[in-house]
Amino acid sequence: MSQALYRKWRPRLWEQVIGQEHIVQTLKNAIKGGRVGHAYLFAGPRGTGKTTTARLLAKAVNCLDADLNNRPCDHCAHCQAVNEGRFMDLIEIDAASNTSVDDVRDLRDKINFSPSQGDYKVYIIDEVHMLSTAAFNALLKTLEEPPSHAIFILATTEVHKIPATVLSRCQRHEFRRLPVADIVHTLKEMAAAEQVMVEEDALLLIARQSTGSMRDAISLLDQLASTGETITLLTAQTVLGTATSQLVIGLVDALQARKAADGLAVIHSALDGGTDPRQFARQVVEYLRALLLIRMGSGETVEATPEQRAQMGKHASGMEPGWLLECIRAFNAAAAETRAGWQPSLGLELALVESVTPRPVAEEAPALMPAAQPAAAQRGAAATRPPVPEPSEAYGNPTPPTQAPRPSAASATAESAVEDPALPPPGGVTMQILLGHWGGIRATIKKSRSQTEGLLNSCKPISLKQGVLTLGFASELLKSKMETKENIEITRQVIEHFCGASVQIVCVVLGGKRTPDITDLGPEGDGMVGTALNLGGQIVHKE
Repeated sequence: MSQALYRKWRPRLWEQVIGQEHIVQTLKNAIKGGRVGHAYLFAGPRGTGKTTTARLLAKAVNCLDADLNNRPCDHCAHCQAVNEGRFMDLIEIDAASNTSVDDVRDLRDKINFSPSQGDYKVYIIDEVHMLSTAAFNALLKTLEEPPSHAIFILATTEVHKIPATVLSRCQRHEFRRLPVADIVHTLKEMAAAEQVMVEEDALLLIARQSTGSMRDAISLLDQLASTGETITLLTAQTVLGTATSQLVIGLVDALQARKAADGLAVIHSALDGGTDPRQFARQVVEYLRALLLIRMGSGETVEATPEQRAQMGKHASGMEPGWLLECIRAFNAAAAETRAGWQPSLGLELALVESVTPRPVAEEAPALMPAAQPAAAQRGAAATRPPVPEPSEAYGNPTPPTQAPRPSAASATAESAVEDPALPPPGGVTMQILLGHWGGIRATIKKSRSQTEGLLNSCKPISLKQGVLTLGFASELLKSKMETKENIEITRQVIEHFCGASVQIVCVVLGGKRTPDITDLGPEGDGMVGTALNLGGQIVHKE
């Protein structure tokens, strides 16, 4: 059985570590100056060299070379023993498999024994964030004051899961994702040494697919080398399940022309050809991101050939930044949602349709309303209504709307003679009036913005206090969709037209801690009667 390329090409000297010069230089200086710490924390994405660097540090502190600048030498008996995995004083522990407090106690009991071969016993605990809380607590004292011959090296991809008490006892080093150019250069040298014929474009695709992980890039190259033929761009795209650049460009062409049918045809063509939908969505996001960077004047950061850059320039000139942002968000959500989707293409299709469909402007909604409105909606004098709150108020802490200035006694007398009994009391609209108009409110909104009406159909008006209307939703997803500026504003405007008073709208999730009390300005707003009203009941007779 042949050895995997990432194991065969694992760095054995500091100079062979790629992309982590800031960490390598720090550790080399510590060894040269005799200032090696007792505990280190290596944090960063997978495949960036954390475990490899930990082994190099273990080799360096136990190397037999008299010159500290040459450690590790990779030639002495100790260095060779580490390379071959038979160095007894290098203990590697997989925290994902040894998570219990008993495993840590066993380590703590054995750590006091003197090294068998070298000067130091080095403990490398990989994926240390998988340790239990009790295991971390058992490790704390030993980690803070280990024996003089012991060195701990903790490696993790999720540093936020490490307790602060552990972090404070370690020297922390952050590993970075590798640049695409460095990965391509390394893969080119590796392919030449392994006598693997590979095109430059294929190497670039592999480097991008690895997302900054050198180990992932080498594994992909190893996988493609198994085909036994020259690795072309088409071969790499077929094996990795990615779409051709022409398909991505075709989809963006459809986006730019706002032709949903053409875009759907491109999506179905890509998926029928074996392209993974998540991968295709990521490619589209990457391309749209490049367009956004070009549009914002940062095109020099985009990695592309001159031909690709010219094509991107044409697309970028015809797409506004705001629209690009919406498209990126839609396809990025598709890349995340298709994993568990029962219909693989659904996420891409929804993202496309959402991106090419122009959104109705909330401010145009009143113009689309029918002429036959309630009398209260057609009598909108500023002197008899509270001022309209800003849309942003619906997202913050709701405050009672500012009351309009009271008219003089003479004007009040004059108005009382023609006052419409259908108007709400001076304090604003009540829950009873709102529920009476709720069906008409939804019907009017449906004519101009059907998706908003659909959200209102799935909610329940819970309370109306001091001009603040609380709507209850069954899930956080529905609540967040309703809380967009367009949905809030059109709902507020239509309610004002029907009820003659402006309200603020607050959305909550039913069943949560924030579910408010059902309250109304009358005896029916409390107790069982109020509950029945809010569930759709009506008062047919009141004493």
